[in-house]
Amino acid sequence: MKDNPLENFNGFGLAAPLVAALAKMGYAKPTPIQAQAIPVLMNGRDLVGIAQTGTGKTAAFALPILNRLIADKRPAPRGGARALVLSPTRELASQIAQSFRDLSAGLALDIAVVFGGVPHGAQIRALARGLDVLVATPGRLLDHLDARVCNLSAVEFLVLDEVDRMLDLGFIKPIRRIVRELPRQRQNLFFSATMPPDIRKLAGELLHDPHEVSAAPAATTVDRVEQTVVHVDAPRKRDMLVELFADPKLTRAIVFTRTKHGADRVAKGLDEAGISALAIHGNKSQGQRERALAAFRSGQARALVATDIAARGIDIDDVSHVVNFELPEVAEAYVHRIGRTARAGKGGQAISLCDASERDSLRAIERLTRLRIFSLDRRGDKGPKPAPLLRKAATTPAPDRPHHSPKSDPRSANQQPHRARQGRRARPAYQAKSAPAR
Repeated sequence: MKDNPLENFNGFGLAAPLVAALAKMGYAKPTPIQAQAIPVLMNGRDLVGIAQTGTGKTAAFALPILNRLIADKRPAPRGGARALVLSPTRELASQIAQSFRDLSAGLALDIAVVFGGVPHGAQIRALARGLDVLVATPGRLLDHLDARVCNLSAVEFLVLDEVDRMLDLGFIKPIRRIVRELPRQRQNLFFSATMPPDIRKLAGELLHDPHEVSAAPAATTVDRVEQTVVHVDAPRKRDMLVELFADPKLTRAIVFTRTKHGADRVAKGLDEAGISALAIHGNKSQGQRERALAAFRSGQARALVATDIAARGIDIDDVSHVVNFELPEVAEAYVHRIGRTARAGKGGQAISLCDASERDSLRAIERLTRLRIFSLDRRGDKGPKPAPLLRKAATTPAPDRPHHSPKSDPRSANQQPHRARQGRRARPAYQAKSAPAR
């Protein structure tokens, strides 16, 4: 009797080396996005996948591609690749390439990653040899196309990963330029955490009769993330951040800022307060970014201060907290930021510091997520308080209420969290140091 693919990987018809690699990596049961996407892709269909980071979507597209490359062995095209994966950031591109390598361990497949911030030479040599899988950021790939050291005429698979982030970063024109270099006959895979109209329009341009799968409703936040917003005056934010780190439960936290210089300032302020912190952003060299990630992953740094460039490029299972030192200007970025915690089946907590100038951003986030985030008011504070900073929210949801417009949304420290529309339960708030353990 054929195994149920929802229960294990045996029912998908994957090549034996891939099943063996999955077992060696400890993957026994497909995630929802894998269970939905793999059968569609194995049949050669174009696909639109709506899934947040941390849901296993890389394996969802890597396994069918590798399976086809194994079944249809042919020399990799010199100067090009059989499969092309486009990614918005260097970190995410590196992780995708590593996933392909791990899943194809022991197989004679050439896999390379191309991104900016490093010399061109090694990338040019890899392209010249010919690749089975090329993972690239759009900007550096265009550099190689312009230099005529890359030819994409033999691409059989095109994967656009984190499409919404690529559009946020202004990659729409580079993507269209790259697509013009591809053969018309190819399989297209399109993954995004959100699916606003402009992204759906792009999918309509690039994909042929795609099948759509969704691991979760678009723009919903990770279920295991407990969310709190602290209203605080802007000059008090740095002190409030240090106060948060006084709680030993913040074992490994990513702190998000809007700007590169802001990330450097926040990291320096945490260091001066005795909290080991490193910054990561676009002005850092690739070597600096990799060293910062390694120190954060190993526990040498307790805090990693990042701009949104890291919102989808950090895959670390033990991030206990995400702190939004500043709320993002684009509401969708909030979903990706807090998705850095509560990974690999664990829980996590997200704390946002919100000053008066960011109230509109907060309202936009709540409209997008359809969730009333539990809030606490620390405006007017002159210094740390001996009482717990954040109190645990009531775990019993308030009755369903009509959705209020932002203007009729009064907040206070005693406000109880509302249940989200469509019956979603509000997340419990961050638990302070002195609160009883759950």
